[in-house]
Amino acid sequence: MSKKLTISLVIGSIVSTLTLYLSFRNVPLAQLAAYIKTINYWWIVPTIALGVATFVLRTLRWQVILGNIDRIKFWQAFHPLMIGFMVNCVLPGRVGELARPVLLRQKRGVPITTGIATVAAERIFDIAALILLFAFVFTTVAGRPDLEINYFGFHLDSTVLKSAAWGMIRLSAAMTACIVLLMIGPTRRFFNAVIEKTGRHLAARLPRFEKKILHIVGLITRIIENFAAGLSLVRSPVSLAACAGLTVLIWGLTAFSYLICAKGCPGIELSFLELTTVMVVICFAIALPSVPGFWGLWEAAGVFALSIFGVAEKDALGFTLVNHAAQVFPVIAIGFVSALITSVNILNLTLDDRGSRKEHQTRFEGV
Repeated sequence: MSKKLTISLVIGSIVSTLTLYLSFRNVPLAQLAAYIKTINYWWIVPTIALGVATFVLRTLRWQVILGNIDRIKFWQAFHPLMIGFMVNCVLPGRVGELARPVLLRQKRGVPITTGIATVAAERIFDIAALILLFAFVFTTVAGRPDLEINYFGFHLDSTVLKSAAWGMIRLSAAMTACIVLLMIGPTRRFFNAVIEKTGRHLAARLPRFEKKILHIVGLITRIIENFAAGLSLVRSPVSLAACAGLTVLIWGLTAFSYLICAKGCPGIELSFLELTTVMVVICFAIALPSVPGFWGLWEAAGVFALSIFGVAEKDALGFTLVNHAAQVFPVIAIGFVSALITSVNILNLTLDDRGSRKEHQTRFEGV
């Protein structure tokens, strides 16, 4: 395992251990086990089916983005996508984000930087959708005058959540403006020039950290170029509309899978909007470093979000654990099957990921 992956695993393990402790500390294991036995697991079957359906939609969206580069059939896109998500669930450092570009290069000859741009384009749609969902659901939830939560010593009420919601609305507006500016070549080049000039100035003032500073500057400019390249792939109104529509369906089905899972869990009698709120909170939480599979952060975020709606901690933890397993384990299983079908060696793939990072860095030197 590389040094970066080892560091990522150590940091993630610390975060996950802490959040797992916070999630379980007030729930006796005997009570949790008793609750889990009361769950009607027949509802997990449609939950898993809906989760798989979202990956079918993700594949179709990726095909739309890839359509501007290469006409790739459904299964040629589905297998790399599932392998990438599976790698994120079993290995640290989110190396699965690079697995798809590597597979595209190996199987279709698509340049690694172009493959990274397609993944970046997907992330733009997902981040935009989650920010807008956050702003909408928390504006709605925060409207409850009786809202008052004490969670691990933190006091939250409607005023705090309203502030968070409006902050996300402002963030979404700023992000939209940045995306528009990134699509304009001269503006993007101006931003990169300012970043590089600032980096060189700092490096000159702090020669001891010159290498690190220039590395960070190069990383930022490469990220900007990747996002810009990804956006350029979906500039046509038809592609943009198709990707936006599929993104709405992806997150709508994901939220619906939470609702279906809740049907089999006693004490989780929440509406679609309320469970959408739970989903959004979990999605933002698992963006932080954690062990593969997001264990710990998922549970802590789920218990917190459900506490907003008065769900007992025991019930919240039981539902979150079962829903987490229903969302993650099928992805791992399908990803392994895809790896077998396509004869992909996961270990070699992750080793190739590190080589691809070096190739990617070389390709963008001097940007």
